[in-house]
Amino acid sequence: MGACSDPKARYGGARRAGAVPHAGMTLFTLLAGVSSSAMAADPAAEVVYQNGTVHTVDQTGTVAQALAISAGKIAYVGSNAGAQSLIGKNTKVIDLAGHTVMPGLIDGHMHPVAAGMDLLKCNLSYASLTLAQFRARIQSCLDERSKTEGPDSWLEVVNWFRYGMGADAARVDRKVLDSLKTQRPIIVHDSFGHSSLVSSRALVLARVTKQTQDPVGGRIARDAAGEPTGILEDAAQESVGALLPKPSAADHVAGARAALRALGQQGVTAFLDAVGTDEDIEAFTAVEREGGLSARAHFAPLIRPADAQTSDAAREAVARLVATAKKYDQGTIRSAPSVSVHQAKLFMDGVINAPANTGALLEPYLVNRGTAQAPKFEPAARREPDVYFPVPVLKEILIDLGRNNIDPHLHTDGDWAVRAGLDAVKAMRAALPGRDVRPAFAHCELVDPADYPRFAQLNVVPVLSFQWEKPASDTVDGVVDSLGARRAALVEPAGWLAEKGARIAYGSDWPVDPLDEWFALQVGVTRKERPGAPPKYSGRLGKDPGLSQAAVLQAITRNAAYELHEDRYIGSLEVGKLADLIVVDRDVATVAPDRISGTKVLRTVVGGRVVYDSGELKK
Repeated sequence: MGACSDPKARYGGARRAGAVPHAGMTLFTLLAGVSSSAMAADPAAEVVYQNGTVHTVDQTGTVAQALAISAGKIAYVGSNAGAQSLIGKNTKVIDLAGHTVMPGLIDGHMHPVAAGMDLLKCNLSYASLTLAQFRARIQSCLDERSKTEGPDSWLEVVNWFRYGMGADAARVDRKVLDSLKTQRPIIVHDSFGHSSLVSSRALVLARVTKQTQDPVGGRIARDAAGEPTGILEDAAQESVGALLPKPSAADHVAGARAALRALGQQGVTAFLDAVGTDEDIEAFTAVEREGGLSARAHFAPLIRPADAQTSDAAREAVARLVATAKKYDQGTIRSAPSVSVHQAKLFMDGVINAPANTGALLEPYLVNRGTAQAPKFEPAARREPDVYFPVPVLKEILIDLGRNNIDPHLHTDGDWAVRAGLDAVKAMRAALPGRDVRPAFAHCELVDPADYPRFAQLNVVPVLSFQWEKPASDTVDGVVDSLGARRAALVEPAGWLAEKGARIAYGSDWPVDPLDEWFALQVGVTRKERPGAPPKYSGRLGKDPGLSQAAVLQAITRNAAYELHEDRYIGSLEVGKLADLIVVDRDVATVAPDRISGTKVLRTVVGGRVVYDSGELKK
C-alpha cells in the first residue's frame, strides 16, 4: 500500500467536501440500493458502543447514547434503543458505563518523527534551568555518553527551554559550552526550534566567523565586536545542522513508531507533520506497509525561503514539492490509515519571544537604552526582521500551489508576517476564484486587530497552540519589555479571532512542547497556568476572552479535519464517515474547565480498528 493508490484523484482537480447523512440514520439505510447482498441480508454491526455520552461534534452539536461501526465506518449514531436492531450474534457490544465517546483528536501542526527521535538524545526536557543547572545537565550527558561516544563526536542536546531561564538567557553563549570538560563540538536546540546554541568548536567546523553574512531567513547573533556569540537563529542553524551525523532510515522509522505510540495514548487519530521531509514521509510509509500505521499521517513538505527569492526559483520550488506529493500521496483516505501529502509549509518569520525576537512585526521591537538596573525601553531604529519571503514572490507561490491543489501552511508568528500572508492569500483568491484551497496560518501569536476579520473573509484557518495562551516565562518574561504593554496585551488572540468568525484549528507543535493535548485544550478555555505556578504567572493571560469548551473541541476535531481537507471523511461522528473515535473518562464538553487536563483516554479507534486500549472498558 506504499505507492499512491490514485494520485489523479487528488491532483487532477479541486478537492470538494461532500454532504454527510444526519445522526440517527444507519449506514445500511444510506447504502440502500448500492450495498452488497450480504450487507442487505445481515444488517448487524461489527461493534456497538452503548450506554454512554456520544459527542458527535457535528454542525448541530448532536449528543447521542450509542454508536455502531461496520466496515471501518460509522453505521449508526443515536439512542440505545435504536442500536439494538444492529446487534447480531457476532456483534461485539461495548458497555461504555457512562463514559464519553468523541471524534479522534486531529493535531493540525506537529513534528512527530523529530519528537520520537528526540527521546534518544541528550534531553533537557523543557525544564526552566538556571545557568548553573544548564551547564550541569549538559556536563552530565557528556560524562554519561563518553562511555560509548568518541571524543570528537557531536553532542546534540534537545528541548532547551531558553525562555524559561529568565535573566540568565541573555548570558548563555558559546563560552558556557566552551567551559565544559570536553573537546566535543556541541549544539543545543531550543525547544521552539528557531534557535540553537553552539560551541566555539562547532562554529569553527561550520566556518562561521565574524565575516560570515546572515543567511536568508536567519540571523547569527554577534557581540559588540561583531564576533558570533554561538546563538544561531532560524536558517543560520543550517550551517551547523549540515555537519551533524544523519539519522539512518531505521532511526526515522524508530522515531515514527515512538511517536505513534504517544499519539495513540493521547487519542490522536490524525496529524499534520508541518515540515514533512522525504525521510519523515518514507518512515511513516514504511510503517504503513508493515500494517503498523495507527494514525492518519499528513505531511507538508517545506519550501525554504532561500530557495524561493525570485519568481523562477519559486516556480521550481513548487514543482519539486508537487513532485514529492505525487510520489508519496496515497490518494483518498480509507478505513486503514494512510499517507497524505497535499500541504506545503512556508516559514514567514521566527518567534516573537524574547530574547530571540525573530518574529516579523509591523512596528519595531523595543530595546533597552538604559541599564539593567534602570531600564529604558524604546523602539529600535528600524523594523526587523523582514518577512522571509518577498511578498510579490509569496503571492506567486500561493497561486501556483493553489493551481496544483496544494494547501499552503504558513508559519506566521508576528503581526507583519500575518499581514503579509493575508495579502498573499487575497491575491490567490483573486487569481483562483471558486477554487477550494484552504490556507492555514500556524501560531498567529500577535495579530493586528485590523486583521482579525480577514481570516474569515479569506477563509484562512488559524492553527493555534492553545498551551501557549497562559502566563508563563515565554509569554510574560521579556515579552512586555520587547513588545510594550499595548502589544503584549494582544498576544494569543484566539477568542478575538473566533469572535470575528475565524475557523480555528489546533496544532500542538510537538516537540516544541511536551505532547499534552488535554492540558492545551484546558488552557484554550481558561488561559491559565497549572496550579502551583509562581505568583507572577497567576491569573489569565492578556485581555483575550478565550474559547468555549465547545470551540476547543471543534478546533481539535472538525476544524482540524477541514484544515487537512479531510472533513468529508473524519472530524465528526456521523453516519458514513470513517470510524475514528476515542473513549475518554469524562465528559470534556461539560466538565469544569480546570478538570479538562486530567482527561484519560480509555480507547483510541482508527477506521474501526482499536489502536490503543487502557483495558478499563467493560467488554
